[in-house]
Amino acid sequence: MSHPPQLRIPATYMRGGTSKGVFFRLEDLPARAQAPGPARDALLLRVIGSPDPYGKHTDGMGGATSSTSKVVIIAKSAQPGHDVDYLYGQVPINDAFIDWSGNCGNLSSAVGPFAIANGMIDPARVPENGLCTVRIWQANIGKTIVAHVPVTDGAVQETGDFELDGVTFPAAEVQLEFIDPADEGEGEGGGAMFPTGNLVDDLDVPGVGIFRATMINAGVPVVFVDAAALGYDGTELQGAINEDKAALAKLEAIRAHGAVRMGLVADAAQAAARPLTPKIAFVAPPKDYLSSSGKPVRAADIDLLARAMSMGKLHHAMMGTASVAIAAAAAVPGTVVNAAAGGGTREVVVFGHPSGTLRVGAELKLADGQWSATKAIMSRSARVLMEGVVRVPGDSF
Repeated sequence: MSHPPQLRIPATYMRGGTSKGVFFRLEDLPARAQAPGPARDALLLRVIGSPDPYGKHTDGMGGATSSTSKVVIIAKSAQPGHDVDYLYGQVPINDAFIDWSGNCGNLSSAVGPFAIANGMIDPARVPENGLCTVRIWQANIGKTIVAHVPVTDGAVQETGDFELDGVTFPAAEVQLEFIDPADEGEGEGGGAMFPTGNLVDDLDVPGVGIFRATMINAGVPVVFVDAAALGYDGTELQGAINEDKAALAKLEAIRAHGAVRMGLVADAAQAAARPLTPKIAFVAPPKDYLSSSGKPVRAADIDLLARAMSMGKLHHAMMGTASVAIAAAAAVPGTVVNAAAGGGTREVVVFGHPSGTLRVGAELKLADGQWSATKAIMSRSARVLMEGVVRVPGDSF
């Protein structure tokens, strides 16, 4: 019996924001995995080590959490005015598919550094010292991200003193601009920031209840509900949610029915096939609490509390794309998020999440009675953890 050798595929393991994933140049993938389809998905699933019934990713590069089970493919951009195309895949731990339906805002911060380090940016545009601007085409949702990457002595600067709650060590700050961040959408409200046409809807979830919800499409589609309606106060950490099977089932049911109302799926049962989007999050007015690291978070230092689910579990911090949605929703009077923040208008919001706090800004406009986001701004950091080759059994795809 013959046993095929392992393939050696150039790859870079990177942290971006509070996430990490395996980055590939499109040209480095095997030919049959360079195009979308079963071969590509099978290869990348094997890289991560999914599906894993043990839930550990022992035989792959995944970290067995939604924040650490990710793949990224980068290519020279075919889009005018852009440097690179960025394709993101969220890899479930226990299921044999990859969700390509949305973006990862955290890993977006690693795309610019990767592109510069891999010679994908014209050297004439890379300063000896200063900021290098990288224009990124987010291929999953067809949107532009502008990354401002620090460069020192002609190379990407990765170390620094920028601290990000949810990340243990400081690093260099990468500023991100999400341009026109509303997802294109797939249903009746496709492209609209509020796809149902309302700032607040009564979302009827059979067997669970009726929830006042703001369903917004900015950065990523998100269903926002009041923490109090779920019996929470918004200070919950991962253990309070992730160890409660009934709570997880309730939140997933709300998410699934929100997906239907947002026009993302035709039936709630179909939501299981796209766990990445929409997100579900709950918000509450400010309150003192201790973050997951034991760091005190003072109510006086934040505008609201926010907790979000990622791939069926409470996120340990906050997804970058959901942060965009929080900023956009907080800026619009009348939304559930704006009410939690105390009402009024605002261009910048600071919210408390399980790992600490985050500041994010959004620029919005109101025209003909319709709100739209023109830009969202936040800072993250990124760092190469390992680079070289990843090995994959030759018969795995």
